[in-house]
Amino acid sequence: MADPLWGTVATERRELAALLDGLTPEQWAAQSLCAAWTVQGVVAHLVSVQATGALTKARAVLRAMGSPSGVIEYLADEYVELPPAELVALLREHADGHVAPPGMGARAGMTDVMVHRVDIVVPLGLHVERPPELWRPVLELLTGRIPQLGTMLGARPEATYVATDLDWRGGRGPEVTGPAEALATVIAGRPAEMGRLDGPGAEAVRAWVAA
Repeated sequence: MADPLWGTVATERRELAALLDGLTPEQWAAQSLCAAWTVQGVVAHLVSVQATGALTKARAVLRAMGSPSGVIEYLADEYVELPPAELVALLREHADGHVAPPGMGARAGMTDVMVHRVDIVVPLGLHVERPPELWRPVLELLTGRIPQLGTMLGARPEATYVATDLDWRGGRGPEVTGPAEALATVIAGRPAEMGRLDGPGAEAVRAWVAA
C-alpha cells in the first residue's frame, strides 16, 4: 500500500507548478540557493527525478562513476535547456510520481519539493506560506540516519533541533530553535535562513553551514 504522504507530495508539486507559472524569464534565469543551479536548473532537477527513464538513469550512474551528486547533476542537465513552460508541464505531468532513493520513500519526495521551493523563492524575494506541519517529514528525514542530502559539507555538529511553530524536536546536543522551515533548510545546508535560528547550539551550526 502506497504511503499516503505521496498524496501530499503531489499536492506540493502542483502548488510549486502554479507558482512557477507566474515567473518572468529573468526570474527563471536567477541564481537559486543551490550554487550549481539557476531557478531553471532546480526545476529541471525536480522534473528529472520523476520523468527520467531507467536507461537514462543507468547511463547517468555510469557517467558519474556512481557519485550520487554526479548522477543528480547529469540528469538535471538532460532537462535544463527545455523551455520553462515545458518544464512546468512536466512537473505537473509527473506530480504523482513515487520515485525515491531506496529506503527513503515519500519523505525524500517531500524533502525535494519543500527545500527546493525555498531554493527558488528566497533569491527571488517571494514569500510562500506553507503550513509548518508539512515540514515534519522533511525534518524527520534530514535528522535521521541517512546521507546528508543537499549539501557537500562535512559532518553536521551535534544539536537538538526544536521547532518553534511545530511540536517537533530531533537530534541530540545543544539546542537550536527556530521555525520548522528555517531548521530544515539550514540542516539541508542552506544558510539563507540561519538568522531565524537561536539557542546554544546555533553558533556551531552557523559555522558548519558557512564552511
